[in-house]
Amino acid sequence: HVQLVESGGGSVQAGGSLRLSCAASGYNYNYSSYCMGWFRRAPGKERAGVAGIDDDGSTSNADSVKGRFTISQDNAKKTVYLQMDSLKPEDTAMYYCASVNRRTWYPLSANQYNYWGQGTQVTVS
Repeated sequence: HVQLVESGGGSVQAGGSLRLSCAASGYNYNYSSYCMGWFRRAPGKERAGVAGIDDDGSTSNADSVKGRFTISQDNAKKTVYLQMDSLKPEDTAMYYCASVNRRTWYPLSANQYNYWGQGTQVTVS
């Protein structure tokens, strides 16, 4: 049903910034309950939750990115963003967008989501 397409990844120096985008289609993004999340997987590590946002605008952030990353959404464009500032080498990972058509108490848990994008690479040196 739902298609998610990430973009905005790239290579930056430590301390730099990137903004990731996730364009969603295939469901009523403007009026239905949902949760959107950003996850990342670094080489040799498990997928980890980064940030989440639901249809009411409630947000969650992983401790590792609090104060540096900000999740937001534009309902008119059906797009979710992840603004990443003060990037560190340990932020290097493949970043994935995920979606579920309901709200959840656990937005940073990957098993809450049933739709996933293809990922976009972020490299910080």
